[in-house]
This record gives sequence, C-alpha cells and structure tokens, in this order.
Amino acid sequence: MRLNDAKPKLGSQHRRRRVGRGIAAGQGASCGFGMRGQKSRSGRPTRPGFEGGQNPLYRRVPKLKHFTLINQKQYTTINVGQLNGLKAKSEVTLASLMAAGIITTNDGSLKILGQGELMVALQVQAAAATQSAIAKIEGAGGSFQSIES
Repeated sequence: MRLNDAKPKLGSQHRRRRVGRGIAAGQGASCGFGMRGQKSRSGRPTRPGFEGGQNPLYRRVPKLKHFTLINQKQYTTINVGQLNGLKAKSEVTLASLMAAGIITTNDGSLKILGQGELMVALQVQAAAATQSAIAKIEGAGGSFQSIES
C-alpha cells in the first residue's frame, strides 16, 4: 500500500452543504439562518466574546495584576537587635516577649528577623526565622528551635 492509495472509509465523508440553491437542496432561501437579524447576514459570525455592543465580560471584570494568597500566614515579627534587653540564657517565646513588653500586639506566630546585632545568648523558640537571624542567635552562643504555629 502506498500513500496515494489511501482513501477515506466509505460513508465517513459528507458532501458539503450547498446553501441558497432552492428548497430542494434543503437549505434554500434563508439557508437555515432564520429570517432577519445580525446572525442571518452574510459574513455573519460575530467575534468571540461579542455581546451585541454591550460592554463585554472580558472588559467588565477587574484586571488582576497578581493573585492574592488564599491562606497567607500572618507573623508577629521582631528583629534580633531588639532581644538584647533580655537576660542571658532566658527562653524567648511570643508569650515571654509580650510579658516583657517588647512586643505589644499578637499578630500571629513569632518570626525572628535578622536586623541588628545580638550580644546575649538566648534560647529562642519561634515559628520561623530568617537564616541570618539563626546565624546571629547561634553566633552569640544561643540556640534556635522551630515550633509549630
């Protein structure tokens, strides 16, 4: 068998519709498009999304610049430089920082950020911390433990 011998299966191809050739053709006069209106005219299909001149949906909806995070985590943040006022070898948690008055509001789990210098060795327990903050805590002789928020 060669490529030029290939033929479609019998009955798989339909003859094309000859519209506007009289009632015997089955598609005479209005050619199955109805009597009047925009959809019956020649060159008739409107572009996708066209709503008859009304402001279309794709122009009505707000244009999103980015997608918001659905379950965004909220943290109470503090820099390591603010922990210098605590006693050496003390345990640092969200509750102990609120009791000491260093943090005034609970905005969620505790996160330690790395700005500033730490001179005191502390046992820090927080939900998250930056790499620079962990390095400064351990560099001062303390330890960092990650706890579930």
